[in-house]
Amino acid sequence: MANTEASLKEALTTIDGAIGAALVDYTSGMALGTVGGGKDLDLTVAAAGNTDVVRAKVRTLELLGLKDEIEDILITLGGQYHMIRLLKGRGNNGLFLYLALDRTRANLAMARHQLSGIEAALEV
Repeated sequence: MANTEASLKEALTTIDGAIGAALVDYTSGMALGTVGGGKDLDLTVAAAGNTDVVRAKVRTLELLGLKDEIEDILITLGGQYHMIRLLKGRGNNGLFLYLALDRTRANLAMARHQLSGIEAALEV
């Protein structure tokens, strides 16, 4: 089991095209840990903004009466992919991993697969 800092560093160093990663509590909108980012990607702002995305999707599933779980949410921009992966099990309700990728360098399928593995090993 890996801790938050190690897991986020692993995401940034092993996933091609990764430019920033965060562990976010979507009940509060606070980033519990961040790596990467920079002047063009404020991970604290991204954490708060993507919290709204997660809350809206969770609420929509409830309104539709769907008895299913969100695995991940993908937002595609002109130059970036933003991936949100909700954590499951081991008391991790209310948390998600956020990963920003450079679209020109990222392999979306591999990034999704690798982030899933990082999630499985994460101990919060």
